[in-house]
Amino acid sequence: MPAAKFSDRDPKRRGVAISEHLERGRACYERNEWNDSYEALTLADRLTPLEADDLERLVWSAGLTARDEETFAAQERLYHARLDVGDDLAAAQAAFWLGFRLFAHGEAGRAGGWLSRSQRLADLHGHECVVQGYLLLPVGQRHLQAGELDEAHAAAARAAAIGERFAEADLIAFGRNLQGRVLLKQGRLDPGLALMDEAMVAATAGELSPLVTGIIYCSAIASCQRVYALDRVREWTAALTGWCAARPHLVMFTGHCLVHRAEILEIGGLWPEAVEEARRAVELCVRHIEREAAGRAHYQQAEIHRLRGDYALAETAYKDASRSGVEPQPGLALLRLAQGDLDAAAQALRRMVGATSDPLQRIRFLPALVEIMLALGDLEEARAASRELQETASKFNVDALTAIAWHACGAVQLAEGNAHAALDPVRRAFGIWQQLGAPYLGARLRVLLARACVALGDAEGARLELEFAREVFERLGAQPDLAAIKAIGAGSAPAHQGNNPAGHGLSDRELQVLRLVASGKTNKAIARELSLSEKTVDRHVSNIFVKLNVSTRSAATAFAYEHKLV
Repeated sequence: MPAAKFSDRDPKRRGVAISEHLERGRACYERNEWNDSYEALTLADRLTPLEADDLERLVWSAGLTARDEETFAAQERLYHARLDVGDDLAAAQAAFWLGFRLFAHGEAGRAGGWLSRSQRLADLHGHECVVQGYLLLPVGQRHLQAGELDEAHAAAARAAAIGERFAEADLIAFGRNLQGRVLLKQGRLDPGLALMDEAMVAATAGELSPLVTGIIYCSAIASCQRVYALDRVREWTAALTGWCAARPHLVMFTGHCLVHRAEILEIGGLWPEAVEEARRAVELCVRHIEREAAGRAHYQQAEIHRLRGDYALAETAYKDASRSGVEPQPGLALLRLAQGDLDAAAQALRRMVGATSDPLQRIRFLPALVEIMLALGDLEEARAASRELQETASKFNVDALTAIAWHACGAVQLAEGNAHAALDPVRRAFGIWQQLGAPYLGARLRVLLARACVALGDAEGARLELEFAREVFERLGAQPDLAAIKAIGAGSAPAHQGNNPAGHGLSDRELQVLRLVASGKTNKAIARELSLSEKTVDRHVSNIFVKLNVSTRSAATAFAYEHKLV
């Protein structure tokens, strides 16, 4: 909308226009209509430079609508406007927010300069002030990133204390949030989550500015995801979604909100909706500062494509995630496993686990490592990864982590030939995922239970578990999983001793090995049971894959069920 032009000889009309634009800009700002506020205040500013208070409204209107360069320019003007009238503390506050925003954009040099200006003005004040509290936040974040956790906690605690002394709600919430993040990093989940919750209460109650509200939401959700506190992730994501929906002019946090929603929708079994939200997130996250969010959205799409068997689409999406700077593992390794490239899958996961020291970050890769090692028949490495999962889950005591550890434990026990021992951890894991509303993960555990039932001779139990699992997989469109259980009830059929159905060409010994593979045994366990060398069993398994035209043990198991060989 172009600015109106007036003759210098018509100051009355010019004054009326300025007044109208200002009134509209202020009213829109109060109604959270930041795009309209920005446009109206910009028109007024073109006619005559804005006073400091209206310039501050312009700053936040530009920032919340993702006009980055306009925000920086207006914030710099605001700093000088406050300084010109001798309001040093307000100028220091403006300098802080400019430095803080520039730092988030990766402009460390400019950010450092503005934060130094802010610190100098605050120090000249001579007394403790709110700005000094805000300036402790980037200090705490730097310590956190450097792994200096005690120093980070001290800075965050002092910032929150200054906020309390000056009744500055934004600073209190920011400080509590940072304290919580440090405690989570230290493995102190209960006090860390309590501080996160305290900051989130202020955000959901509308006690904070829009910028800090969005930051607290996104930080809390990401932190809870890292420690697998899925109940809180779901709760806070729903709250963020509602907050964004009530502010249609908001651009800054909308893309991040969609990514969080996509992740929750996938866990909840709403895969089409998750793909759509991730797609929208990619469209919205176009700024450099949003590359990581766009990468996570690509990864989310890739995961669902992989689980549906759309491997070409998954491959492209994993590459897009990597291009955006997001690690495509463990999903890409699991894709390679599904494609039959076990060596590539194993090498990728071993590399990631070897390069990751943080226990909670290792949790991301260990379950996939267990799955791939079991497919390779490397029971020793699978057992070690499962043991680490159990130790970490015991340390942090979070339901989702416990379920992940029990799932791995049950899979390893079954591969070792201990079907009875596998039942309890698998059932416990299933109960947790059912309670958390994760149908796909629950269905995978039902398949594991069915395999244990087959090994124990409980054909009826196996049929029931497979039937319930199939219902979920069909609803989700999980074609690879359906392929592994498509012969419902095959586990109840009697074993065919020495019977070769037409077309597969397996020898009696190969049929014997196939049945043991289908029961979940590793090559080493099969070798023990049949009194063969492990090398001979390896050769039999390789021949089975060739004759059946399959590339994985799960596919061979599906063939055995389909043709009633077990």
